[in-house]
Amino acid sequence: MSNIHWLPTSVKEVESMGWDRPDVILFTGDAYIDHPSFGAAVIARVLEAESMRVAVVPQPNWRDDLRDFTKMGEPRCFFAVTAGNMDSMVNHYTATRRLRSDDAYTPGGTAGFRPDNATIVYTQILKKLFPSTPVLIGGIEASMRRLMHYDYWKDHLEPSILISSGADMLIYGMAERAVAALARRVRGGESFREITDLTQSAYIRPAGTLLPTLPGVKDKALHPCHEAVASRKAYSENFVLFEKTSNTMRPVRLTEQCGESVVVINPPLAPATETEADAVYDLPFNYAPHPRYEKKGAIPAWEMIKFSVNIHRGCFGGCSFCAIAAHQGKFVSSRSSNSIIREVDKISRMEGFKGYLTDLGGPSANMYRMAGRDSERCMKCGRPSCIWPLVCDNLETSHAELTSLYRRVNALPYIKKAFVSSGVRYDLLMKEYNRAAGRAEEKYLNELIVNHTSGRLKVAPEHTDDEVLYLMRKSPFRHFRKLREKFLGIIKTNGLRYELIPYFISAHPGTTDKKMGELARELSDLGMHPEQVQDFTPTPMTLATAMYYLGFDPYTGKKVYVARDIEEKRRQKGYFFRGKRK
Repeated sequence: MSNIHWLPTSVKEVESMGWDRPDVILFTGDAYIDHPSFGAAVIARVLEAESMRVAVVPQPNWRDDLRDFTKMGEPRCFFAVTAGNMDSMVNHYTATRRLRSDDAYTPGGTAGFRPDNATIVYTQILKKLFPSTPVLIGGIEASMRRLMHYDYWKDHLEPSILISSGADMLIYGMAERAVAALARRVRGGESFREITDLTQSAYIRPAGTLLPTLPGVKDKALHPCHEAVASRKAYSENFVLFEKTSNTMRPVRLTEQCGESVVVINPPLAPATETEADAVYDLPFNYAPHPRYEKKGAIPAWEMIKFSVNIHRGCFGGCSFCAIAAHQGKFVSSRSSNSIIREVDKISRMEGFKGYLTDLGGPSANMYRMAGRDSERCMKCGRPSCIWPLVCDNLETSHAELTSLYRRVNALPYIKKAFVSSGVRYDLLMKEYNRAAGRAEEKYLNELIVNHTSGRLKVAPEHTDDEVLYLMRKSPFRHFRKLREKFLGIIKTNGLRYELIPYFISAHPGTTDKKMGELARELSDLGMHPEQVQDFTPTPMTLATAMYYLGFDPYTGKKVYVARDIEEKRRQKGYFFRGKRK
């Protein structure tokens, strides 16, 4: 598609660049795909934009003589490590802890090209081989393990990944601006050890160390790790403090003592501005996998997203089973329509493009441009969700700009149809739930169904039981029924034969066999048969995982039923496929 250079992935490629050695060597558990949907590529291009010479080592072999870790030698500044776009444990194992047979981020979909706990394994190898060179870790695996957390695969609490990996610094969340700031300071001569005030970073210091004062930042200490291990109440209080500070604009520095060390979590950056969001997509990406994979088979994750466009980041839904808010942030950062159109234009010139965008969406497809009207109120708020249990009256939820964007993209001469396949928060469209919903939301739903659906509109009510939905931080099932009525009316008016496809979760905390049976009967009464069911997997540092570990809601202290037995998890999922228990 372009003549943009590739970042080097081998010694030969480094030499062809005329470098004596890279400034940064980035290790990733994914294949190297130079596209803004892949975190390793984004961080590499951000560092390059900061005048860093960056080499990428994708899916290094950790089993042999470790030559993949030594072939490029020691970087001038630091190593960077990410497990990839997915948590390596979720990538490897099903909810019933069975080993998966494929890997969507590897050529040919072949499994076995990354280790369990990839961030820890890669970092420990690098620290052993190059003990004096700093290692920076990031990505969703590191981000969601920045503090003590419950590990589902080991079935116990684990300390911060900074402790278990030996890394020198962690940058959590969407890391572009923090990494750019780090690069500038390292280039200016500062060492990792000296950089203690970098926003959105985390590091370790010996217990008792006096931390530097951060102007305007409040310090809060979590219960020490030994207390959290000994007391579920202490762990629950830690979780609530972590989640509340993650969901506020007020800057808070968290500290957590583990043995002789203290983990320090600096506050996050403010949400990216439109200009900052656009800047990421203006970086010189090739929009393709590295040429080294040309004869190694298709990369499933790439094939799935290569003709899609991400229009915003962040999600204020606050679903208890979801890691998006803790990683990307609760506050939505939207791109400008011009930036989106520029990317659509790039995609239109890609090999194999036939006029169809597979997705024009984001974490929640219809949160584009949504934010608090009064930022001062947002500053004082620590709610984990802006739309649960009620939609905040300060939240601007108009879908008018999004509808306009959809129409603008569909009107482009090289676009036949732009589909929206990301999940839609349909409760925002319902007057019964969102009092601000009106004509703009009716127009949006009509536009979505008629002009941006491939024949099947997929939404995620997640359950039918309102008690379970409350624990999920999802709106009542009656709003799905209302959506179905509207959907049927729209397709009838337009002479369409489209389907509404609901997604559900089995074995989520609060779900019993009885409630699963009731769910199956409810769907049967509606004449609906779900095709995709997600068996709940406890992933680090989500509310649902805290409930799974604790056996109670950390906010209320109320006991929560948890399906822990693997056979029970299988049985609950089975309800979807046999209508009712026999």
